[in-house]
Amino acid sequence: MKVLNRLFIILFLVFSFVSCEDAIDIIQDGELNEDVAFQTTDDLQSFLNGSVYGSLEAIDEIAFTAVFTDEVGVGPSNGGQALVLHRFNLNPSDGNASSLWITHYSLINRANRLLEAAEGITPEDDDVDRYNSILASARALRAYSYLQLQAYFSTDMSNPSALGVILLDEVPAIDAKLPRASNADIHALMEEDLLFAENNLIAPTGPDAYKFVSPAFISAVRARMYVYRKNYTLARQYAQAAITQSGLSLTPSLPITTLAAFYNVNSNNPYRRMWADLEQGETIFAISRPTIGGGGGNIGSQFYFNVTNATGGAFLDMGRNLFNVIDYNFQGKNPVDASGFPNDVRRLAFVDQPTELVDNTYLTNDDRNTTDVLPIDKYPGKPAQGNLRNDLKIFRVSEMIFILAECDANDNLLNGASNSVAARLKTLRDARRFSGTNALPVYNNATEAWADIMLERRKELCFEGHRYIDIKRLGVLANVSIDRNITDDLFLTLPTTISNTDFRFTMPIPQDERAGNPNIEQNPGY
Repeated sequence: MKVLNRLFIILFLVFSFVSCEDAIDIIQDGELNEDVAFQTTDDLQSFLNGSVYGSLEAIDEIAFTAVFTDEVGVGPSNGGQALVLHRFNLNPSDGNASSLWITHYSLINRANRLLEAAEGITPEDDDVDRYNSILASARALRAYSYLQLQAYFSTDMSNPSALGVILLDEVPAIDAKLPRASNADIHALMEEDLLFAENNLIAPTGPDAYKFVSPAFISAVRARMYVYRKNYTLARQYAQAAITQSGLSLTPSLPITTLAAFYNVNSNNPYRRMWADLEQGETIFAISRPTIGGGGGNIGSQFYFNVTNATGGAFLDMGRNLFNVIDYNFQGKNPVDASGFPNDVRRLAFVDQPTELVDNTYLTNDDRNTTDVLPIDKYPGKPAQGNLRNDLKIFRVSEMIFILAECDANDNLLNGASNSVAARLKTLRDARRFSGTNALPVYNNATEAWADIMLERRKELCFEGHRYIDIKRLGVLANVSIDRNITDDLFLTLPTTISNTDFRFTMPIPQDERAGNPNIEQNPGY
């Protein structure tokens, strides 16, 4: 139904802004076409804020990644939700590829309509800068959507000759049947868009500025794009630029006084407050989800029916092996500090400890589905605005630090107290502790360093839509793939992983796209 709704939106836009081309091409009184809809810079601004930003979505990536990889297990309220995908069944005719494809092409379509309409508008002399800034925002958002499409649908973003997605830099005819472009062509458009954005954007201001395109957003898109393409020189440059331009640092874990204060709707803990949308924290860019009626999806509904706790209708909960790597009792890896709290804020922030049910006999207990319930609480809802509703954090300082660590690993800067993989990961881990500091890691070889980067990305970026792409691009280097516990499914005989070179680490071109477009080539294996 989600796919159909998005198709209807796209069709509505097409018929709203493109006049009918029938035999006599009659223009009827009151018809809303581009000349009428876009007449001033204010019209462009309204379309940018309402339609282009309104198309921004990341729930598809977050939900798909969580279910397909190793972030979730079957929850106590599961009645079959997500089980097909969770069992590694991914094909062109299911809704997973279609939803992601349509989401990003909807944004690209709307950005292109804005850019095309802008060609017919001559701004007033004192409005030229704002006019160009609107175009800059649209082009930066278009580049971001292409980045996400490329990450999921290109077999290898680092290969310029590999097939990418469909390149649209203008509004296509309704009957257009376009082939996939090469990665080189898609990346060239992205770089042009981001360069224009850098040169023409007026930086947003105010407390909600991080929910709009900013210089730091542009640099963060570039950093992620270049690290995906294995251009580590530029990835390092723009990751550092994103941190500097944002003026942000890692969100601290302190203070923490009591569990009641931590989980209060007005929590006193900075890290928890960031996830509850009480403050920006280290978020460079977030997709806004302001109120219940404010448009966009509810991220919590990807895991719960009602509220984000063990009794709130959890049809998916945290995967056991993911829980184990953040749990302070697991093999003594994350000890309790002197106050009695687990010494890593993520243990409290990502699992709802007040309602969790932790069964240490989960491997042998036949009732584990109801006795071992690990409620996902990374998105705790907005106070008085929606139990399942939160802003979606797209770029954070943490990710930029991980990108710098990847650049260090590529340059064989593995060990040392500064400018190394070890130093970057220690900085992140120290920021997540309630007390004390972590030992500086020591790596015997590059594989160990890559694996530790993957481990820390797994813990910090879980339920943000990264794990699938991380395994796809780093799994071989780190000798890491999907790492599920056998108890994550109801049937203990099912496979818990697939090879990190499996064709399913590239999504299929959706069947509904191929049915209407014979010129588009399917990805291998499907």
